[in-house]
Amino acid sequence: MALWGGRFKAQADDSMRELSRSVHFDWRLAPYEIEVNLVHLENLIEIGVLSKGDGAILKKGLNDLAKKIGEGSFSYIESDEDVHSAIERGLIGECGALGGSIRAGRSRNDLVVTDFKLYLIDHLLEIASMLKELIGALNSQGITHLNIIAPGFTHTQHAQPISFAQELTKHSFSLARDIERILDWQRRNSLSPFGAGALAGSPLQPTPEVSAKQMGFNGAHKNSIDAVSDRDFAAEALFIMAMIGVHLSRIGEEFVLWSSTEFNFVEISDAFSTGSSIMPQKKNADAAELARGKSGRFIGNLTTLLVVLKALPFAYNRDLQEDKEPVFDSIDQLLMLLPAVTGMVQSATFIPQSISSGAAAGFTLATEIADYLAKKGVPFAEAHEVAGKCVQYCESNGLELDQIAEDALLKIHPKLGRDLYQLLNVEAAVGSRKSIMGTSPKSVEMAIKHLDKEVDAFAKEISRIRTAFSGMISQ
Repeated sequence: MALWGGRFKAQADDSMRELSRSVHFDWRLAPYEIEVNLVHLENLIEIGVLSKGDGAILKKGLNDLAKKIGEGSFSYIESDEDVHSAIERGLIGECGALGGSIRAGRSRNDLVVTDFKLYLIDHLLEIASMLKELIGALNSQGITHLNIIAPGFTHTQHAQPISFAQELTKHSFSLARDIERILDWQRRNSLSPFGAGALAGSPLQPTPEVSAKQMGFNGAHKNSIDAVSDRDFAAEALFIMAMIGVHLSRIGEEFVLWSSTEFNFVEISDAFSTGSSIMPQKKNADAAELARGKSGRFIGNLTTLLVVLKALPFAYNRDLQEDKEPVFDSIDQLLMLLPAVTGMVQSATFIPQSISSGAAAGFTLATEIADYLAKKGVPFAEAHEVAGKCVQYCESNGLELDQIAEDALLKIHPKLGRDLYQLLNVEAAVGSRKSIMGTSPKSVEMAIKHLDKEVDAFAKEISRIRTAFSGMISQ
């Protein structure tokens, strides 16, 4: 069903029709379109465009249509151009010609962007809830492995010994920022575009701020042209999802490395691994690899929309039909990926002996020597040089730092005393870093517990927003 055509003498060419058609991907907006139409209907009754009797017929028709959409007994057909034409066709089917009255005072321009915002609010909150589950899995594994000391890495080289719990839960903090970004996105974008019409507003929508509140928004846009042309909210959502993808790719990369024979830090569950079609012995970390690989898709979707939006003039342009598929794809991929990554983390079996065995390898305790001298009043630049000479001595003599004889230490620097030895072990090194961000087990445990409280607060906010946007469709 077409929503236009009265001024045209000729039918659209088949190729133009196919190019213009979007119902095959924007049909997922149908439930949100019903919600918006129900609010719009109340406004049309309130201002007298529709009688209460006709309004009641249309309300029943919309609710019946919503039920059929939910059951799958009503869907789009080949002749529908977009979700809007499909819904109007369905409403006319329910209510006769009266169904066409719902179009008064609104445009596809303000309708689609309102549908789209409601869809994104709904699905980003779902993603935020899934992120909470992944954070919970990481934090649980962290608490379990709080006292396991591991080599910390910079430049993929051994750096300093750390609590393995801190290594695991560093991801929790980045994912918590992703939840914060989603909640911040919601606060900034909780403005309804509905009532903007095609671009100039509508005399049949005199109080868009009222409709906004009925739909759950905090308010309405103040500029109708901006309302229909704004897709900042979609681009920002794609950035958030790309950032989540990048964070998941880091988790994936580490699990790929940790599960290798060379590291042997973790055994990934069979449920989140795959095999080889030719090598019977293989157990591949494919969940982790796909988490790593899909980041390119999320980044690509963000880039796609930014290029579409570049230099669009004035109000609505049909280019904006290209805004939805990148968003839909990123949401679909995250909703599929997040449970798999969470399951991989929850079911992972870490191997403490392998993790701890190399904690001191690569002279990771050299910084302890520099810190020791700094505490004795040696300028750190000099202390750093001395610690480097200790490493050089060990390399030349096939020793570890704690194996340097006392007289050899004194030759390297006169302030290197016997009390240094008690510091040259990984437990002392890790335990000495007691700040709120430090790697001591107590510090890491406190940080995890603090983050758990923050995430619980996020969950309450997610629940509050979901309640506000719970929908108006009758059951």
